[in-house]
Amino acid sequence: MRTLEHFPNLVTMFFTRAREQADQPFLWRKQSGKWQSISWGEAAKQVAALATALKAKGLQPGDRVMLVSENRPEWCISDLAIMAAGCVTVPTYITNTERDHAHIIENSGAAAVIVSTAKLAKTLMPAVLRSVAVRLVIGIDDIRMGQVGASDHCHWRDLIDEHATDPAKVAATATFDRDDLACIIYTSGTGGAPRGVMQHHGAILHNCEGCVTVISEDFGWEDEVFLSFLPLSHAYEHTGGQHFPIALGAQIYYAEGLDKLASNIEETRPTIMVVVPRLFEVLRTRITKAIEKQGKMPAYLLDRAVSIGAKAKDGRVPLYDRPMQMILNRTLLPKIAQRFGGRMKAMVSGGAPLNPEVGTFFQSLGLTFLQGYGQTEAAPVISCNRPSAGLKMDTVGPPLKNTEVRIAEDGEILVRGELVMHGYWRNEAETARVLKDGWLHTGDVGEIDERGRIRITDRKKDLIINDKGDNVAPQKVEGMLTLRPEIMQAMIAGDRKPYMVAVIVPDPEWTAEWCAKNAETCDFAKLAQDHDYRAAIGHAVERVNRDLSQIERIRRFIIADEPFAIENEQLTPSLKIRRHVLRRVYGERLDALYRG
Repeated sequence: MRTLEHFPNLVTMFFTRAREQADQPFLWRKQSGKWQSISWGEAAKQVAALATALKAKGLQPGDRVMLVSENRPEWCISDLAIMAAGCVTVPTYITNTERDHAHIIENSGAAAVIVSTAKLAKTLMPAVLRSVAVRLVIGIDDIRMGQVGASDHCHWRDLIDEHATDPAKVAATATFDRDDLACIIYTSGTGGAPRGVMQHHGAILHNCEGCVTVISEDFGWEDEVFLSFLPLSHAYEHTGGQHFPIALGAQIYYAEGLDKLASNIEETRPTIMVVVPRLFEVLRTRITKAIEKQGKMPAYLLDRAVSIGAKAKDGRVPLYDRPMQMILNRTLLPKIAQRFGGRMKAMVSGGAPLNPEVGTFFQSLGLTFLQGYGQTEAAPVISCNRPSAGLKMDTVGPPLKNTEVRIAEDGEILVRGELVMHGYWRNEAETARVLKDGWLHTGDVGEIDERGRIRITDRKKDLIINDKGDNVAPQKVEGMLTLRPEIMQAMIAGDRKPYMVAVIVPDPEWTAEWCAKNAETCDFAKLAQDHDYRAAIGHAVERVNRDLSQIERIRRFIIADEPFAIENEQLTPSLKIRRHVLRRVYGERLDALYRG
């Protein structure tokens, strides 16, 4: 069994693998219809050159560098170069609004920004121009930004060409240790404003070491291939889809997009995939429909496969089902495996809660499906299912190697180990709230079963996690909605769903004015069905959406039956909304918004 060396930092790990792999392919992208690779050696040269350029431009150790880019080889090279220069990467979502960018620039005090395209620069640059901290703007593509204020504007490729150097020299300067800050990843808090999670080198390396142990012990560590498609600005992909493959010396293919993901999987034949539950829900639907179109027999085999999988315990099929299992192993299952490239070892789901039925479906089709658990504050993986611990779809597996997990008296899951963040950037109050005596208070409620596997039973923290694993702070969005004169109260929902929906209580004074203007009787029940009235409220929602990121925007809404009040138990005595009560009252109608 191979084990991962104990590296002092992420940069040393990368340069070590680059020296070992040299001319072997590392990063792949599709250009002109063909997959083209950058070797480990070439990537190391580009990392070394860009790191040298950043220093030459005056960046100092500890300076923050904001990275705004879609997944592509330059993302990985930039991230590693920033750290090789002794600086700190600040990844941001490409879906961020100008206001989001402005907050992160101001809060992080970013001294430089790397942006990939003109489209992304259009949203970013107004925030950069208002900043007094940003001294350098680097465009990966030719973004032709024009006026950039006091900032120096450079082209990514020019910087690399002008500062070519020996990677070994740059590698030798990577003397920082595991406690040093590697990146600040911004994640939504309950108050609305994103908080900067300080991930040190050791936290991410701890994750890599734990994940390598799972692969090495349960599957065998060989020539691994990853397909990257989750946003690299997300902690899950940043660690699991980039640094974990580097630890393994693996190849990374960058997917062309969700619409081409299925064909990309067949073309690249990955051995490991880091995924979110939403992808599997989509794939399950596509697979089911495709097989049903093939006729009654394939559909019957699919039903039998899922039925047998649901009855299997710890991977063992009941004796009376084994003849059918043999038939499935020769007919349906090889075809399914081919759709996933034919050499998939494991698909690891994280970032959001998984419906156990979805996991059982894929496990039944012969695909090893591992559900993990974590959060950005833990770099982010805390635990992961693994065959040796017994696969159980309603658990998230045992903790990673060298990770302590215990259950507090109130049921909250507490975590301790090198993976735990050092705190929130410039936010001592929030840091003190979640870090106590070295233990990370996750805000999740759970239990540990007899085999050491964690089971999540509830969530203490008041955050919505959509089906892609993105965090949405409901109070922020609800507060913005209720600032509109048309809206008195609101509750948003969208946990494990593809988008946000809302329950809205219209403002009674605005409603009275609207009725007078439109010669309508103010019958609340009738107004809720009135097209023009709903459209007027919809316009208010749209005005709020303009200032929200894509993941926060309200796609659909319903009008409440009555105002939220203490008397109907929909408000607490301190006038906070009781989400569990509102979900009970409006849950079915909110769920219907995803079907219509």
